[in-house]
Formats: sequence, C-alpha cells, structure tokens
Amino acid sequence: MMFDKIHHVAIIASDYEKSKHFYVDLLGFEIIRENFREERDDYKLDLALGDCELEIFGIKNSPPRPSYPEACGLRHLAFKIENIEEAVRELNKKGIETEPVRLDAFTGKKMTFFQDPDGLPLELHE
Repeated sequence: MMFDKIHHVAIIASDYEKSKHFYVDLLGFEIIRENFREERDDYKLDLALGDCELEIFGIKNSPPRPSYPEACGLRHLAFKIENIEEAVRELNKKGIETEPVRLDAFTGKKMTFFQDPDGLPLELHE
C-alpha cells in the first residue's frame, strides 16, 4: 500500500463552540467547511492545516478521555513550527498555558505541550 500523506486528523469536542473558538480564533486555523449534520445532531468543522485538514466534531455526550495522555489511541497531535519561543509567547498572550520548552531526546529539536479545551495534548515541535 502506498500512502502519500495524512489527509486529516479528527477530534471529537465536548463543547463545539468552545473548540471552534480555540482552533479558529486563538490558534488561527482557517475554516474550509462547517456543517451541521441533522441526522446525527452534531457539527463537523473542517480546518486547513497546510496540505492536511483538521476535523472538529461537536458530538453531544461523548465520553471523556480516560487519562492524560497514556490512553490507547491518539497520544497527541504535534504541529511543526519555526520558532518555538515566539509561538509560546503568542499562545501565552492568548491565555493558553504551555509546558516548559524542552529538547526532544532523539531529534535535539525544541518542543513543548499545551492542551485544547477538552484536555487533548497538543505539541509544538521545531
């Protein structure tokens, strides 16, 4: 099987409007499509992430994540950036707390973590 690239990553949000505000207004992702799916009584928001898409689903009564971040499944979502200090300052100015910057033991690159409104671990990686 030949894979070209990741097409999208999907996230289920407990509070659709709160997550939409976080990813669009605070993190600056561009909206591609936003749809209410009447048959499922939920929202699906497609966001541009380079040549990949980030899908945010607003699904009512979804179970919470069992642990941070060692539950089976997606451990975290990492975003490549050029300047971690600048990105951390920008996130902190918007009220988004970040962990201390550290070095990836294998790549030697700077990295840090922060969380989305549901506690999903998000990583910045130079």
